[in-house]
Amino acid sequence: MTADGADWARRSLGAVWHPCTQMKLHEHAPPLAIARAAGPWLYDFAGNRYLDAVSSWWVNLFGHANPRIDAALAAQMRELSHIMLAGFTHRPAVVLAERLAALAPPGLGHAFFASDGASATEIALKMSFHCWSNRGQRGKARYARLAGGYHGETIGALGVTDVALFREAYAPLLRDQPVLASPAARDGADPQAALDAALAALQALLDERDGEIAALIVEPLVQGAGGMAMYAPRYLARARELTAQHDVHLIADEIMTGFGRTGTMFACEQAAISPDFLCLSKGITGGYLPLSCVLTTDSVFEAFYADDAAQGFLHSHSYTGNALACAAALAVIDIFDEDRVIAANRERASRWRALAGPLVDHPRVRGLRQCGMIAAFEVDDAGPAFARRFASAAQERGIVLRPIGDTVYFMPPYIVTDDEFAFLVERTLLTLDAV
Repeated sequence: MTADGADWARRSLGAVWHPCTQMKLHEHAPPLAIARAAGPWLYDFAGNRYLDAVSSWWVNLFGHANPRIDAALAAQMRELSHIMLAGFTHRPAVVLAERLAALAPPGLGHAFFASDGASATEIALKMSFHCWSNRGQRGKARYARLAGGYHGETIGALGVTDVALFREAYAPLLRDQPVLASPAARDGADPQAALDAALAALQALLDERDGEIAALIVEPLVQGAGGMAMYAPRYLARARELTAQHDVHLIADEIMTGFGRTGTMFACEQAAISPDFLCLSKGITGGYLPLSCVLTTDSVFEAFYADDAAQGFLHSHSYTGNALACAAALAVIDIFDEDRVIAANRERASRWRALAGPLVDHPRVRGLRQCGMIAAFEVDDAGPAFARRFASAAQERGIVLRPIGDTVYFMPPYIVTDDEFAFLVERTLLTLDAV
């Protein structure tokens, strides 16, 4: 790192509390100061480049400094940057709400905007409880969650998350919510047996406690922070049937899986279902600006439509429906349409699968799997602090990877070329040998 980069790293450690980080560890490994970014590449102050193989925490779809998103933001800044969405409205928010409803599974015609994924989870949880309450069913105040699930780190979202690393310190603040078996097979378990057991557990819970369960919340097809655990669409299809039969809402957390990550625009499409709530964020603006959205149904919306203000959904964020963020999201949707991204990604995913072939032969790699534009595998004999050691060694070899425990995953921007993906695989193999 040049003096410029070292200086920015030093100043950052003095002033910035970095997320998801034990800051003391930076005594030995300071953060990498990035000077600029273009396409799938990050550049430090010395001119070294690094392939952004995790899309900057799963948000970047079409590369850094994307000219079409840049142009959309520049145009919007000349018209309107922000107004509050309480009592006012503006073109980007209206058009984005309409276009999201047209893209989403049928029946999700009402968009409530916020700023990040955890906020979207909070909104869906609150909406579900309040909806039932407005209908006279105040006893429905619990949420069924899946083992290994992750939905954010604010208090409500953390309450339906099942990743011990994030939950344990805050356990006294969290309400107990029932945990169900995950449909994702782990540690070599039979996938069909795991899925069947998960469905049996869901049915048993709903048969016994549907009067107190407001909603089931799931990450469709891929449990991200739980180790990129993948499962078949059959679970979603049957879960939708069971929740509908028992008057329980289904919340589909597509914060990570949405916008093409699993091979369809939304993962729910692969099960041909419509949830009661669809939570969206991350890729919605292509990695440019914070934005999230909860799409919901006429039925939920009508439960709040009344003369009594207290019966309304009195939840707000200052930057709800920010015009710049909405303009970026509209540019992202335009790129999906104009470039036929979903069809192109299906072909790209097939090529990625072939290019990842050398990983299968590595003696430490097990469980290589892929769902659309996400690939993951476990590393044998990972040892202590594996994720930190691997990330550091990968960075030295020009790739940005952040393992989850002993799980290494690839989730690069969709614009990565075949040569760049082959480079990622090659450098990953070198990293495996180094750690």
